[in-house]
Amino acid sequence: MSDKDCLFCKIIAGEIPSEKVYEDDTTYAFKDINPKAKVHVLVVPRKHYANVAELAAADPQQLAHMAQVAQNIADQEFHGAFRLIFNTGIDAGQTVFHVHAHVLTGEKLDE
Repeated sequence: MSDKDCLFCKIIAGEIPSEKVYEDDTTYAFKDINPKAKVHVLVVPRKHYANVAELAAADPQQLAHMAQVAQNIADQEFHGAFRLIFNTGIDAGQTVFHVHAHVLTGEKLDE
């Protein structure tokens, strides 16, 4: 399931280029175009969900898989340490309404 007007659905479909970091049958990860850390990767389910709460209610296994993908990226990039962020709603900074996890790593992060 996808949304024809969704930026991330278009990236997953290959209609918009991205710098792929990881992909499997359910998940796609790519570098953020405006990084906030040395390594800033977005982990996105292929199936369209508006936010993390919707994903957790519909498919908690996918949410767990996204966390594992984040861990794998951090293991490769920075001895396993990482920050995982989900913005949910406009007032929380969500700008693309297709759930995505921000994986920040590659350096020591301040609080």
